[in-house]
Amino acid sequence: MQKTNFSRITYQLNNIFFGFLSDTWRSKSISLISVLSGYFLFANFLTKFISEGKNELIMVPIIIVFIEIIIRIKPSSSSKLYDIWSVVDKLRIGAIYAIVLEAFKLGS
Repeated sequence: MQKTNFSRITYQLNNIFFGFLSDTWRSKSISLISVLSGYFLFANFLTKFISEGKNELIMVPIIIVFIEIIIRIKPSSSSKLYDIWSVVDKLRIGAIYAIVLEAFKLGS
């Protein structure tokens, strides 16, 4: 197959949307466990946080700053810290999912 612009675009889109299918079982399982652990930990944290009702004005900005730091600081993929950052990023994704789900539960 020739290397046309269309084939490059389709290859890149395939990598973006279905790149996780070509990963190893180790990376898939670590990613899934990280997302589910982030959801579990943060859902429990939110339940305790909502039931107590103390220090919301302090904790919410700290959580937002921590999430922004995780997003902004990304090591290169050849770095030794990239695997650790990837796990922490997946924990963040699970935590954000827990926040969104809790917001839907509170809104209904």
